[in-house]
Amino acid sequence: MSLSDKNGHDVPTELDNLLYSNHDTLSFKRPVQISSLLHGSCRKAHYGYKNMENRPQVGDGLAQADELLKQTAPNDWPDLLILSGDQIYADDVAGPMLHAIRQAIELLGIDEESLPDRKDTLGENAYLYHREALLPQSELADDVRSQFFKGKRKPVFTTDTAHNHLISLAEVVCMYLLVWSPSLWKHISLEMPDTIENEEHKTRYQLEKRSIEEFNSQLHKVQRVLAHLPTAMMFDDHDVTDDWNLTAAWEVAAYEHPLSKRIIGNALLGYFLCQGWGNNPDAFDESVFQAAQEAIAQQGKNQDDYIDELLQFEQWHYEWPTTPKLVVLDTRTRRWRSEQDINRPSGLMDWEALTDLQQDIKNLDSVIMVSPAPVFGVKLIESIQRIFAWIGKPLMVDAENWMAHPGSAYALMNLFTHAKTPNNFVILSGDVHYSFAYDIKLRGQKSSPNIWQITSSGQRNEFPHSLLEWFDRLNRWLYAPWSPLNVFTKRRALRITPRKPDNADKGERLLNHSGMGLVKLNQEGQPTEISQLCNHANKVTFQKSSRQH
Repeated sequence: MSLSDKNGHDVPTELDNLLYSNHDTLSFKRPVQISSLLHGSCRKAHYGYKNMENRPQVGDGLAQADELLKQTAPNDWPDLLILSGDQIYADDVAGPMLHAIRQAIELLGIDEESLPDRKDTLGENAYLYHREALLPQSELADDVRSQFFKGKRKPVFTTDTAHNHLISLAEVVCMYLLVWSPSLWKHISLEMPDTIENEEHKTRYQLEKRSIEEFNSQLHKVQRVLAHLPTAMMFDDHDVTDDWNLTAAWEVAAYEHPLSKRIIGNALLGYFLCQGWGNNPDAFDESVFQAAQEAIAQQGKNQDDYIDELLQFEQWHYEWPTTPKLVVLDTRTRRWRSEQDINRPSGLMDWEALTDLQQDIKNLDSVIMVSPAPVFGVKLIESIQRIFAWIGKPLMVDAENWMAHPGSAYALMNLFTHAKTPNNFVILSGDVHYSFAYDIKLRGQKSSPNIWQITSSGQRNEFPHSLLEWFDRLNRWLYAPWSPLNVFTKRRALRITPRKPDNADKGERLLNHSGMGLVKLNQEGQPTEISQLCNHANKVTFQKSSRQH
């Protein structure tokens, strides 16, 4: 198998590299009865670049999945791989990665699109480490941002890592090619380009280069595991941009400007081509692909018109007819905007979407529901987010959780208390850069569904370690079962029992090791094992606890 660049040179991707030892052909099975699965999120290529000399290699959760497949017989492989968000970081790109992306565009002969309100193209100047100069400004956005950043000039996009933010569709597509396959890397140089003159940027480039080289060294494993396991995917904010649709104010600021709208649309189009259509092909007929091809070929107004259609599309969520049924939520594009203040966090799903969800799962014996953000998170962290949202600064703490919006929180809690809700309810999440597991029951109910919140995050990302240790400790103190603070939470009707990682030595409940989550299920859809395959070749299992919250 091979593909060719514009000069007719082969860009090889050999079948032999995809095979496991003693295998003569690819093994792939259609998931029906789910007895085990892998899940993860948040795979940042250059994570840990600042400390490459003082810590072991970061690793890759997908490479850990490959190791599991390599060590087990195909009959014992997981039935499913679920990637629940931030498969790429379009808003946080290392200098060497952007340099590689620009080379890939040239290698594959992709025409560079013209950008709204600009006379030059990215092909003329890649703006390495200077993408802030390209990102749009607007008076409305400045008014909105002044409430968050005290008047400091910021781009429409609220990320503080926008130095190499992806802009064009060509960049987005090449990013996907480079994070999932080693093929193009054989034709790309990571040597520092001469255009970098700033000494600080030079130093950063060299540090990032080491991290990207380590990331690349495991891509053959990533390519191999993706070739063997059925994979369900869903976007989260970094697949497009940080804080994507977090508040109504953010939406107004971002979509009112043609360039910021194009950037968001390009990322969404890239998701559709590289992730979205494969999740649910029936949602996209022939005309959708034909329109996409015309938009890409003709660019300009055609591209913007197609982006308008994508931004209005309401079928990114999907379900698979497995046992238990797999239901994957879109928590980004059908948001419940705050009725009180456009600066308050939006609900992750609106009333109509939540009502549709309830209809999709009622009368089922069991369900696996994928929510990119945890439905039930860490109470202390959610309380801090609520405080910042209350004072009008939700963007400073990424105040995105299911309990942040009263309407969506109420509708979601009704879903779990409904008489026809599934008896066994497994919720898989990511996003937060640490992992945990809860066993959940309804209080004061003679019969309660069995609910499990299982969070695995990230594949190649972690929370600041010392800060998470304090959050974990304070959460256990402030929200112990006897604490009166529990009365003020929206989930006081639930009895939540956190599981303890078997490597914890101080009562920790949060696991801060990047890797890949592993869940094994019995015939009834109940977890029999909840583990994290950590990137340092150790497996951590979440044990049942007698503590109750």
